[in-house]
Amino acid sequence: MATTHNITASSRKDEGKGASRRLRTSGHVPAIVYGAKGVPESVQVEHNHLWLATQNEWFYSSILDLAVDGKVQKVLLRDMQRHPFKQQILHLDFQRVDENEAIRFNVPLHFLNQEKSPAGKTAGIVVTHELNEIAVICLPRDLPEFIEVDLSNLEIGAIVHMSELKLPKGVALPALKHGKEHDLALVIAKHAKEEVEEAPAVVAEVPSTKAAKAGAAPAAAAPAPKKK
Repeated sequence: MATTHNITASSRKDEGKGASRRLRTSGHVPAIVYGAKGVPESVQVEHNHLWLATQNEWFYSSILDLAVDGKVQKVLLRDMQRHPFKQQILHLDFQRVDENEAIRFNVPLHFLNQEKSPAGKTAGIVVTHELNEIAVICLPRDLPEFIEVDLSNLEIGAIVHMSELKLPKGVALPALKHGKEHDLALVIAKHAKEEVEEAPAVVAEVPSTKAAKAGAAPAAAAPAPKKK
């Protein structure tokens, strides 16, 4: 059974930069709710409760139950603006979802059992995660909060591709519909290579013809032998 994630908001009528500044000063975050053939709606969310929610992965990858004045709407977070240096959220964009319409969304990847794999147990092997999230397409009710990547059998020199993922029922990867060249690598296990920087060769500088013409001093002539 899917976990329900609740966010509480209230409607607002004052709009514009001045109204948004006043909202932030009062400890709230302005937001917009749109989509699903509905009218865009301006709302506000209490900042501190919202900040706690944003510390969880599900806030970015799950369908949220957004209660606006007590009326619940199914939404996805589509954009969030943060202050450049303060721990402050400035604005949110929520998109309503239609339960009968497929959605495209980025889902986090959870890598499991890497340390138990042959590659993970071998010294001198570097295991890199090429992607940390992946775009999926599915109905809202089938949207997973994350997709697991089991690396327990990862061999040295192996490459795990997108097509090897075990997807939940009803979930597809739109990238694979565009051909094999879009079957990107998720994980690579390879030998670590020490890069040795070679000392640059010292090359004697010889004045060019142009430099000589420009007034470079000619080399001193060898002294003439003394007469005996």
